[in-house]
Amino acid sequence: MLKTGLHEMNAPAIDRSTFLSTLPATSTDRTAALWIIGVSSILFALAVPFAGIALPPVPAFVASYQSALAVSDIITAVLLLSQFSVLRTRALLWLSTGYLFTAAAALVHALTFPGLFTPTGLFGAGSQTTVWLYMIWHGVFPLFVLGYAWLKEKDGGPRIRGATSKAIYAIVLGVVAAMAAFTWIVTAQHDLLPVLLRDGRYTPTMIGVVSFVWSLSFAALVSLWFRRPHSVIDIWLMVVMCAWLFDIALSAIVNVARFDLGFYAGRLYGLCASSFVLAVLLIENVRLQVHTVGLVGRLRQQSASERDYYGKRLALYGAVVESSNDAIITKTLDGIITSWNKAAEHLFGYSAAEAVGRSIDIIVPPDRKHEVRSILNRVASNETIAQHETVRIRKDGRALDVVLNVSPLRSDNGEIIGASKIAHDITEEKQAREKLHRETEERRRIFETSQDLILVTDGFGNFVQVSPSVKDILGFSPDDMIGHSATEFIHPDDLEKTRDEMRAARRGAVKRSFEARYYHYDGHEVTLNWMGTWSEPVKRHFFIGRDLTEKQAAEAQFRHVQKMDSIGQLTGGVAHDFNNVLTVITGTIGILADAVADRPELAAITKLIDDAAERGAQLTKHLLAFARKQPLQPREIDVNALALEAAKLLHPTLGEQITIVPQLTEDAWPTLVDPGQLSTAILNLALNARDAMPDGGTLVLETRNIFLDDGYASMNPDVVAGNYVMIAVSDTGSGIPPELMDRVFDPFFTTKEVGKGTGLGLSMVFGFVKQSGGHIKIYSEQGHGTSVKIYLPRSSGVQETEFEALQNAPITGGNEKILIVEDDALVRQYVVTQVKSLGYTALEAANGAEALTIIDSDKTIDLLFTDIIMPGNMNGRQLADEAARRRPDLKTLFTSGYTENAIVHHGRLDSGVLLLAKPYRKSELAKMLRTALAS
Repeated sequence: MLKTGLHEMNAPAIDRSTFLSTLPATSTDRTAALWIIGVSSILFALAVPFAGIALPPVPAFVASYQSALAVSDIITAVLLLSQFSVLRTRALLWLSTGYLFTAAAALVHALTFPGLFTPTGLFGAGSQTTVWLYMIWHGVFPLFVLGYAWLKEKDGGPRIRGATSKAIYAIVLGVVAAMAAFTWIVTAQHDLLPVLLRDGRYTPTMIGVVSFVWSLSFAALVSLWFRRPHSVIDIWLMVVMCAWLFDIALSAIVNVARFDLGFYAGRLYGLCASSFVLAVLLIENVRLQVHTVGLVGRLRQQSASERDYYGKRLALYGAVVESSNDAIITKTLDGIITSWNKAAEHLFGYSAAEAVGRSIDIIVPPDRKHEVRSILNRVASNETIAQHETVRIRKDGRALDVVLNVSPLRSDNGEIIGASKIAHDITEEKQAREKLHRETEERRRIFETSQDLILVTDGFGNFVQVSPSVKDILGFSPDDMIGHSATEFIHPDDLEKTRDEMRAARRGAVKRSFEARYYHYDGHEVTLNWMGTWSEPVKRHFFIGRDLTEKQAAEAQFRHVQKMDSIGQLTGGVAHDFNNVLTVITGTIGILADAVADRPELAAITKLIDDAAERGAQLTKHLLAFARKQPLQPREIDVNALALEAAKLLHPTLGEQITIVPQLTEDAWPTLVDPGQLSTAILNLALNARDAMPDGGTLVLETRNIFLDDGYASMNPDVVAGNYVMIAVSDTGSGIPPELMDRVFDPFFTTKEVGKGTGLGLSMVFGFVKQSGGHIKIYSEQGHGTSVKIYLPRSSGVQETEFEALQNAPITGGNEKILIVEDDALVRQYVVTQVKSLGYTALEAANGAEALTIIDSDKTIDLLFTDIIMPGNMNGRQLADEAARRRPDLKTLFTSGYTENAIVHHGRLDSGVLLLAKPYRKSELAKMLRTALAS
């Protein structure tokens, strides 16, 4: 209330419109002016018929009239100049000059009037002096009114620059000089002037001069009328000019001579004309004085209220300062403490008596002293410092984290004399903030680097947050899922189960573990094991999903190995028992043959039994090979020599329509294996290849040194990481349908017609390789061909070859961006992991169309790493060609389950194109990536 009352008594600002020269005229002003003009006009009309009546000369009347006129005009000029000193308008200066001139002219006219001071007047006046002075006087004033009318504007018109006193001195000197000049002309040069008055009466020349002077006055009146808007002084100047016109008409036009009725009446109108503006100005001054007295009274009352207000405010401020929980300190611009509240004592450990008068440096660490100087300099420049975090020192030496708000401290005259500082202790707050930041950063890092899929949904099942790992697991980006309902991605058969789990979580189950299938970006299903919970405070579901694809693949692989082992055990047992039976048959058939040698018909039957027993023996031999129970005679062999020998034997067996191409690596490692069984395995594979190429084709027989690393071993549980010698038999035949790939090694499984094979060829090769400690892998594309790769362990105890030294060279990665195109999801995920581990940025696509979409949207891809044989309308070769058309600078590296030589000789790649054959070790991948990027 105190503050409100104080504001209500605030003195109004000075308004320029309070001056008469700019104050808009009101209807009251216009009405009063019209009344005066009306009365004056009536009196003028009554006086005109009697203007020529001669009256007795009264020189004292002239003296009194001229003196009153001069005094009135001087006072009017002074009042107008006082307004000019504030408003500085040229119009007011011009009007003030006019009134000064009339005052001067009135004085000189009185001094030169005959019979007033001397019979002929002072200054050597002649008979025409006073009449010419009257004409000059009454002709010049209208000119000044005209100038005022044309200079004034709504806001007073143009203003002068510089000191107003100089302008006032200039017009005073100008009026004196002008009046002196006119006086010299009408006195010293009297005889040169035309005669206006002869024998006390007006001449015709007088009539012309008077008419001109009257016309100037009328022009001034008209100009004032048309120069709107009218101020108060404009209205009363128009009244003055009307009286001025009546003055000239009565005393110089309608009268006959001096001292007649018109002479006296005209002088009275002139006196009235000089009084109108003066009267209005005096009334206005009285009003302003009354207003000033009232204002002074209110200001005194306001001053007393302000003293009371500021006294209470100061007391309140002191109470606030002392009760504040924040340290409030004031100091000089030199850093000397001038006040120190209780909170400062508590915060910094110094009492007010210890702190006041000392430098602020007592609480500033040595390495922060320059900061204090900088703050004080900024405050001295009228700058306010807000929320500045820094460190200060307690009296006991303990460091404090504080936030400062520093403002300039001013004296009564506004000068900055110091600084006011509020210090808030944020030590605990900062520690809590840093702890929260660490926890937030840890959670963010976990969220961003998690290999599991982390999902956050609202209560309606809409995704709020999705971890970046979704790209690797489901092929979507987080933005593809955020804002969408989970129902768009969950397999319909698992949707209700997921909803039940979410409902259970909301009913209070802390953790829920369940499996649900989500759709991958390319359309296939991905099974995830979910751990879910509900947070009631934030109304969110939190889920962590682990991709079971690798686990399921490993389990399937393990089940396959178990199946093969079980079948092997069963087959081995059957073969063993069958061998026992065959032993009896083959052992007794010879006796029977000798006994019936003289009977040809029985000897033929005996021969059939013997042949059947031999075939049974071969069958059991194959079964024992699959069961890995055949007797082997391993020795260290040169696989290149054995492969060349096999190639020679295969030519007559396969026929002329099959082209055999040996591709043998130099310095192939030796291996410990049964050479006879290896030759039989190669023969079996070659015969299968021949059957797949009924119209002829190419068979590639290849050897190579290979290292199977831990990554490959993790995907194939029966493989031990290490060095192997690879023997590959590749054909350009019809290939194996994908749905049959898992059964090709099963005994007695065949796709050939009845009588065309037993189905034991590949199973025997499988058993032999496994019994030799090796690994076998089939890579086939329907309609393109098949490549069977046998990996036999390298023989131990030999020196490291140049090839091995090269393969064991340090692995070099990079930071380029690589697009990996592979239709097999498990293989693609494995490759992406290996590429990322080398430091590269990896993008992935499942087919050519998806790869082209990524290439078009990302211009920063450095290398296309693509499988050659892919399902669909576009293989790897066609993808590379189209990518090169769109991005000529894009480099390409091919990969395939076929060996490089097989691919080249199949005609699917140009010579010199980079190919990385599957499987490959990490060092080979790293080397080929760098080679491709540098090509």
